Amino acid sequence: MTQPTIDIYTKFACPYCVRAKRLLSEKGAEFEEHDITMGGAKRDEMLSRAPNARTVPQIFIGDTHVGGSDELAALDRSGKLDPLLAG
Repeated sequence: MTQPTIDIYTKFACPYCVRAKRLLSEKGAEFEEHDITMGGAKRDEMLSRAPNARTVPQIFIGDTHVGGSDELAALDRSGKLDPLLAG
């Protein structure tokens, strides 16, 4: 199987974004980072994918909206992140 597409919406100097990206990198996962610091089309895209999202990071693995850094870490602790990353 191939790894699903991973999108992470971030802002400049966000420690939670750094933590989430570090965890994904440690897992060997490739991801596409979208910096929404200045708003724009990618922020609109994030909000269309997760209408109630008001914080960053917002992480999507394939079609699954994971949520933020805390939710990503919780998936890892529960053993559910690796299967999700594997597709």
